[in-house]
Amino acid sequence: MSDFVHKTIGQLIQETATRYPENTALISPESGVRQTYRVFYQTCRDVAKGLMAIGIKRGDNVAVWTTNIPEWLYLQYALGMTGGILVTINTNYQTHELEYILKQSDSTTLFLIDSYRDTSFYDTVRQIIPELDSCAAGSLVAEKLPLLKNIIYIGKRESTPGMFKFSDLIKMGEKITGQTLDDRMNSLSDDDVINMQYTSGTTGFPKGVMLTHHNIVNNARMVGDVMGMTEKDSLLIQVPFFHCFGCVMSTLNCIYHGSTMVILEYFDALKALQTIASERCTAINGVPTMFIAILNHPDFNKYDMTSLRTGIMAGAPCPEETMNQVRTKMHCPEIVIAFGQTESAPVMTMTRRDDPVKLRVASVGRLLPDIEGKIVDPDLGNDLPPDTQGEIVTRSECVMKGYYKMPEATADAIDKYKWLHTGDLGEMDKNGYFKVTGRIKDMIIRGGENIYPRELEEFLFTHPKVVNVQVIGIHDKKYGEQVLAAIQLKAGQMATPEEFTEFCQGKIARHKIPKYWEFVDSYPTTASGKIQKFKMKEVFEKKYPA
Repeated sequence: MSDFVHKTIGQLIQETATRYPENTALISPESGVRQTYRVFYQTCRDVAKGLMAIGIKRGDNVAVWTTNIPEWLYLQYALGMTGGILVTINTNYQTHELEYILKQSDSTTLFLIDSYRDTSFYDTVRQIIPELDSCAAGSLVAEKLPLLKNIIYIGKRESTPGMFKFSDLIKMGEKITGQTLDDRMNSLSDDDVINMQYTSGTTGFPKGVMLTHHNIVNNARMVGDVMGMTEKDSLLIQVPFFHCFGCVMSTLNCIYHGSTMVILEYFDALKALQTIASERCTAINGVPTMFIAILNHPDFNKYDMTSLRTGIMAGAPCPEETMNQVRTKMHCPEIVIAFGQTESAPVMTMTRRDDPVKLRVASVGRLLPDIEGKIVDPDLGNDLPPDTQGEIVTRSECVMKGYYKMPEATADAIDKYKWLHTGDLGEMDKNGYFKVTGRIKDMIIRGGENIYPRELEEFLFTHPKVVNVQVIGIHDKKYGEQVLAAIQLKAGQMATPEEFTEFCQGKIARHKIPKYWEFVDSYPTTASGKIQKFKMKEVFEKKYPA
């Protein structure tokens, strides 16, 4: 008997707020926000009315480009109430990537903060949409982005030509009645797409993964159940909201289980230590590099970690030593590993809190309840016996509806029997524990961020001196992998690594910029002329040992 629940995100937050009205829902130390579930739910309703006031209808795509701030969460649940689809945008993105996603997603509305690190989001958006200077808020006509009508700014600037402010949105929503919002909430189905996350593929162009209320509510439910989350827990959320790790395995997990969301705007080891200690967090999610940074912080011993109990390490393979230190030094005995991908909303397998440590490090766990998975021959498609390497495939009610406006890519990913082909190589032992052994495609995972060589190659091809380029990942102790670009220059040209690094800055996300630049005359190839990246990898890993 399946345990799948049939609820929209709006129904879920409404039920939790009714059940635990005085429990703390949200703590954001950096913005001084501390809200009970009753207040948090009311704030989300006010934002939802604002969305309806600016014309957001069920099925409209709404892009959100901010760090982990309270407004992101209000939007996540307000969109869940109105049926607007949350299009998540990576905060590391630059002009080229932002424009592509706004266009491909058919977004009608964009929310943005002022800036993050050394990127001004405000200026980036104005670069892409010069028409903002001469239009009234809400009546944008942008040549490059004809469907984009509303831009809403979250920040302190007094004057924001062409953009609404977040406070304007709330004010405009006052004319929408509570009944009108309730009617909208009741008109939605849990089978509606509610979240669109962009993930790249071998084509090199990001694809919009369409996830429904049903997909993500149920994944959050199962993930939290494995962690043992209850209304007494508080989870430190330092992973970005724009990934499923943030908005499904963290925020939605808390809302489902009535737990407290303790949010950091972005990862900072010292802030993590201070916040765990001051807020007595019981759970913590992060990629291995975050845990390593926390454990190695010079002030680590000054902070009391004894409130911690559980958490998830995911996004990259976890070193055994790190796992042991998180369990002992961070007092987090029930920390688990999770594996999946955005297309499966996202978690497919998890280790369990009572698994022996060896198993928690050597495997990515076993399937969540109600989720199927197996290992198949990547070429023939037939099932493989235990302990045999093949492709990991999964089938469940958590698998995406498909890629937005990309039917062929969807058909490539999900076969006629509804199995999602992950592209990951792995094996499963006789007890059902999965191990990830590699990738069929040559995706690079650097510090938990997926980097797709093809996308980078396409971009580097636009440099006037380049005749050919191949991007590979090479092993790195700290980040798991680093990016290396092997470039063939046009005849008679000379170039330096610095020149290429500068060419990338401001156009592509910082984590995608290659660390290593090699200038080559040729590439190793097969008899038929196909470039052999694995041979390049062997050569350069000798040159740059981890």
